[in-house]
Amino acid sequence: MGHAHAASGLPGQVPRVTAIASLTPLEELDEEPFLVDSRSQHAMCARWAAEHGYVVARELLVRGLRPDHCALWDGVEPGLDLFVAPSQRVLEQALTSVDEFTAECARRGVRVETVGRAEPSYDAQMKARVHRRLSMPTAGYDGR
Repeated sequence: MGHAHAASGLPGQVPRVTAIASLTPLEELDEEPFLVDSRSQHAMCARWAAEHGYVVARELLVRGLRPDHCALWDGVEPGLDLFVAPSQRVLEQALTSVDEFTAECARRGVRVETVGRAEPSYDAQMKARVHRRLSMPTAGYDGR
């Protein structure tokens, strides 16, 4: 994991990002607000992708996923696709083994990057917004 490099896909193809966010229970909001706030995790990945001239093709929301799980690898092409997560902490929650995932990425010729920015600080109001958004999804509330 590290700095971005130009992908070696077909000429004219924009590298495709799979953004990985952690599916963390709402009960952990007070202790781990960023890990619970998957929307902010995906937004951080989207900003990173845009800054590097990439496009987010998929957003995954997972917890404890095996590194060889088909949900990770469906349609992933070596040299064109890459995985991005906001931080090592997110990867550690999302996957059963970050080391095995990194090794699998290397084996398949797919990059994995972390955004590497500081996580946002959450005050009580921000935590309340996250709580409302996640506790009322069927009521049509979208968090705005």
